[in-house]
Amino acid sequence: MNLPADFDHPSWLTAFGTLAGYGVILLAMFFALFVVPYAVFVALG
Repeated sequence: MNLPADFDHPSWLTAFGTLAGYGVILLAMFFALFVVPYAVFVALG
C-alpha cells in the first residue's frame, strides 16, 4: 500500500508535539489551580 507524499511526516515529531501540547496545558492548569490560590492565600494572610 503506497500512501501519498503528504503523509510522510515522522511520527515521533507528531508524538512530541502532542506531548508538549498536553504538558503546556497541564502546567497552566497546575498554576491556575495550585500556585495562584496559594499566592493569594499567602498575600492575604
